[in-house]
Amino acid sequence: MSYIFNFKDALSYDEWFKKANNKYAFELETKLFLNMLCPAPNQRLLDIGCGTGNSLKYLLDHNLQLTGIDPSPYMLDIARKKLKNKVDLYRGFAEDLPFDDNSFEYATLMTSLEFTQMPAKAIEEACRVAKDKVFIGVLNKYAPMNFMRKIKSFFISNTFAKARLFSIWELKQIQFAILGNVPISWRTTYQFPFVRGKIGCYIENLFLIQKSPFGTMIGMSITPVPKFKTKPLSLRIKTKPRYKPATGLAINVDTIIKNSNITKDK
Repeated sequence: MSYIFNFKDALSYDEWFKKANNKYAFELETKLFLNMLCPAPNQRLLDIGCGTGNSLKYLLDHNLQLTGIDPSPYMLDIARKKLKNKVDLYRGFAEDLPFDDNSFEYATLMTSLEFTQMPAKAIEEACRVAKDKVFIGVLNKYAPMNFMRKIKSFFISNTFAKARLFSIWELKQIQFAILGNVPISWRTTYQFPFVRGKIGCYIENLFLIQKSPFGTMIGMSITPVPKFKTKPLSLRIKTKPRYKPATGLAINVDTIIKNSNITKDK
């Protein structure tokens, strides 16, 4: 079972986004997410592990049909207050999504895979319900900031201690084991945690900088199934009669009826 955030965890998680440094990091992460996913208007998107709804709130102005799912009722309560009735919210686990195959065009796991018990199963489920593309945003185990966070969590109890961090190589291995050699692309962001402002944002969004394997967050885009265009062919079916009708039968019957009528008139 995935780690379920309790009431205290949900409040502290939501407060985290209000700090200036964290808000800046979140803006970089969501910008990377949109650039890699490129969602088309009026399409359906599922946010798996939606938490308190911050990612969904960011997407409200992008003309998408949004759905969120999370195992924590406390997270969902905060999300409902933010999103009102603009988003469909469900309680459930990433490893067992209550949706049919190809129910959405896109599925995202934004800093939620870290808290699942079976990451491979969660990715498999995301690829099952999304027919076009899946985006995974995870904390990088080789990022200097995440390394310091992990050390801090040994001394100060926090939700980060429950998180399982990933590397780019580990994510690729999981996905190739599940899906085979499907199209995958990756980038990272938040390379320079102590540099902010316009200059810092400009540097962070450079393509060459985002190909560094040491960014704080890894963004990975997956195309679950290659798409092929097929042209339907018309089928010509010849059916053979089960029996061969006797020739002249209808004429003979009519002749008999006609002759019988003549006989009666006489």
